[in-house]
Amino acid sequence: MGFDDAFRGRLRDLLTWRRDVRRFRRDALASGTLERLIELACLAPSVGLSQPWRFVIVESPDRRRAVRDDFTACNAAALASQGGEQAARYAGLKLAGLAEAPGHLAVFADRATETGHGLGRHTMPEMAEYSVVTAVTAMWLAARAEGIGMGWVSILDPARVKAILDVPEAWRFIGYFCLGFPEEEHVQPELERAGWERRRPAASVVLRR
Repeated sequence: MGFDDAFRGRLRDLLTWRRDVRRFRRDALASGTLERLIELACLAPSVGLSQPWRFVIVESPDRRRAVRDDFTACNAAALASQGGEQAARYAGLKLAGLAEAPGHLAVFADRATETGHGLGRHTMPEMAEYSVVTAVTAMWLAARAEGIGMGWVSILDPARVKAILDVPEAWRFIGYFCLGFPEEEHVQPELERAGWERRRPAASVVLRR
């Protein structure tokens, strides 16, 4: 199947406008939205076709509340580790949409999966986790194409999240994601708008040997 310049231009627009969303409207997502996005995520490549991704749709109010409590504790510890002016800047950042986002999704990697027969993982077992991140990226773009925002909440204790969600011990926590309709849309990352960091040009991270 071929793709023309117009498609490639729209694809670039999609990549450009994909954002890590923190500010959500409370409007509910249509029934089946998360399931549909997960189906698209599962089209991602995986090492040895192992498909090690495991998705947990978090619907229980009690479990959601426990995740929010863990975020609050972890965020307080992170703030305490900052010093001086940096602490004030950190305190002003909005780092999660856990209270507002209608959709909550936890994603794990199952390194113990027998699917794929271990192909490609003997020297780099972490390829299982990398494969899951490709699925997350596919979902992120698919969500953006539907006008749905997605935010990765990384300020969490992985062991605590696994306990809250009661998942197999062998699963490795990859990320907790909020999904919903964004309050506003920006082409510029929120952390860049807040002055926390600036996006680096691609040329600055390329070496030639």
